Amino acid sequence: MALVMVAVLAGTSACGGGTPKASSDDGKGASRKATASAKPSPSKPKGPPMLLETITPQTGAKVGVAMPISVIFTNPVAEKARAGVEKHMKVTASQPTTGAWHWFGDRRADWRPKEYWASGTKVKVVADMRGVTNGNGRYGVRSYTHDFTVGDDVRADVSVTGHTLKVQKNGQPVRTLSINAGSAEYPTWNGTMAVIDKQEKVHMTSCSVGISCTKGDPNYYDLTLPWDVHLTQSGTYVHYSTGDPNPGSGSARGSHGCVHLSITDAKWFYGQVKQGDPVTVTGSPRAKASPDNGYAAFNLSWEQWLAGSASGATSAG
Repeated sequence: MALVMVAVLAGTSACGGGTPKASSDDGKGASRKATASAKPSPSKPKGPPMLLETITPQTGAKVGVAMPISVIFTNPVAEKARAGVEKHMKVTASQPTTGAWHWFGDRRADWRPKEYWASGTKVKVVADMRGVTNGNGRYGVRSYTHDFTVGDDVRADVSVTGHTLKVQKNGQPVRTLSINAGSAEYPTWNGTMAVIDKQEKVHMTSCSVGISCTKGDPNYYDLTLPWDVHLTQSGTYVHYSTGDPNPGSGSARGSHGCVHLSITDAKWFYGQVKQGDPVTVTGSPRAKASPDNGYAAFNLSWEQWLAGSASGATSAG
């Protein structure tokens, strides 16, 4: 299914299965709701200011174990300046945690732990940009601080071929739900995607993602659907669909890339998950979602993640 208006992460709308623009193109890979708390610097800037557009998660948030820290800059950061910028974005945690920054283009940098966060970890991000150059003639003028907590370890595993979604909490199985995933024409992304956000209702249309704008076409839809858990910037959701009310192995109808649940199961699942909880899809013919297609950082190996870092691994403990 597809969104007319995209909330939180910018990009192609729901269930269209398209590839989102790179962060260096649109700079909107992080939540618009996440506003960085700023402290003005008393010093005079050396040039035009280098500012942060967003820091995610928001201060005070309780997130899942797969949630990265995502920083969006208002202007491009030159490659030569990234190591210096990283060193001024310090992450501290209440439990020993090894992690690293990774650049997606020249405006987005995400920090993820090597493994999932430990439940209960308290995390602080201090991005003291005062006097720091972006390598393009701009200098930071502010310090930004965000604090958040890692909540219960809630994970969901989706089997496309098995038509199931299994939920576990703090290592214990909770419930197995019947699902339908994408069709052969519009397959669901494989891999692990941290929940971006969730909404009780989302207006979705096929025209907004270029699937079909012709009423009567088998792939045309214009619907407002409930209990929507958002997984990718390109528009993947776990939700209820009126076009597929009884998903499971007995239903041959596939989605346009989303994961469909019954109305009862969709409402229950919506109540279980939070931003940053990992949803892992297996068995789809499609590749893994790109790591910047929302918050899919764990679709990269640790070695691949470090390859995108300017300063390497650090300890946040």
